[in-house]
Parts: sequence; C-alpha cells; structure tokens
Amino acid sequence: MTDLPPNQAIGKEWIIYNALGIPSIELDNWRLKLSGCVENPIELTYEEITSMEMVVVKDGFHCVEGWSIVDVVWEGVKIKVLAEKAGYDVKARWVIFKSVEGYSAPVPIEYALDEESIIAVKLNNKPLSIEHGFPARPIIPKVYAWKSVKWLTEIFFSKEYVEGYWEARGYHPRGDVWLEERRKNSHHPLKV
Repeated sequence: MTDLPPNQAIGKEWIIYNALGIPSIELDNWRLKLSGCVENPIELTYEEITSMEMVVVKDGFHCVEGWSIVDVVWEGVKIKVLAEKAGYDVKARWVIFKSVEGYSAPVPIEYALDEESIIAVKLNNKPLSIEHGFPARPIIPKVYAWKSVKWLTEIFFSKEYVEGYWEARGYHPRGDVWLEERRKNSHHPLKV
C-alpha cells in the first residue's frame, strides 16, 4: 500500500472537483502544446501521445483537503521525455500546466521532471473519464492533487514563477505533500 503523507486519511471514494466546470472536449481538435522556454515548441495529438512509450505509476493521489486515494494506477508518458523532445531550457525553474478552461498550476521543474511524473491518459487501466480530466492530465506524486491539471492543453516552461488558480487564492507555490505545503503560510515557505 502507498505510504500516506502527514495528516492525510484514506478516502473511500474519489471526490471530484471542478473549479471552473467540466468542459466539452473535441478530441479531433485537442492538442497538447509544449511551449515557453523550449527550443522546439511542439503540439501533439492524442494519438501521437498514446503512441509514445507508456509507463505505469502506482502511487497515492493526495488532496490538500486531507483525503488520499491509495494505490492508484496511472499510465502515461514521462513529462521528462516530452520536455526533452521540446528541448526545454535548463534555466527554466517552473512548469506551468494549463487547462482548456483556463485553470493552471505551477510546479517546480525538479518535481515535474521527476521519474515518477507523467502525463496520464489512463486511470486504473481505463482511459481517463471526462470527470478525471480526459484526455490527459499531469500526475506528479510528490505534490498535492490541485497541481494535477485536468483537461491539459499546455505545458509551459518558465524561468519565472507564475501563480495558478489556487496559488492566487492562498495555496502554496510548491505544494509538497510530504512537507505539508498546503497554504502559503505553511511552516515550509518557498522563496519564488
């Protein structure tokens, strides 16, 4: 079983949050862009992503509100592989994940490019449902789930910190689950 971070309890079922509502996705028109501090900005179709080498990550999914779903099986492409394909600038410090409906979340580059960090297209051996972010979302096990942007459309590499939806509302810039970085005033501040 997945270890639980501090002050998390095992949830019996998923609680589905949609800060800005569930969008309508037309898969034929959907693209995942890699942009910002990259040598080769790219756009990938769903078919191109799902034809790449897939990896499986089994870990917990931890909500900042204190519940965790344990032993979740995600399948997708390593973010690091996509970053290298786009030729990301090593001076980039943040990866900003952006959603089709305007939601965004910044993640420190070392977390985003971790070996366990992926762009997931499957959850528990099935394609993501629309409620879980179909067609793709980042899964970064070391940070709280608000960083796992559903309906992902862009991965933006940045040298500067840019607040996302929840960070602008007082959530911690980094959101490390093991350090309990829930709010900006947490006991583990991060200079940005």
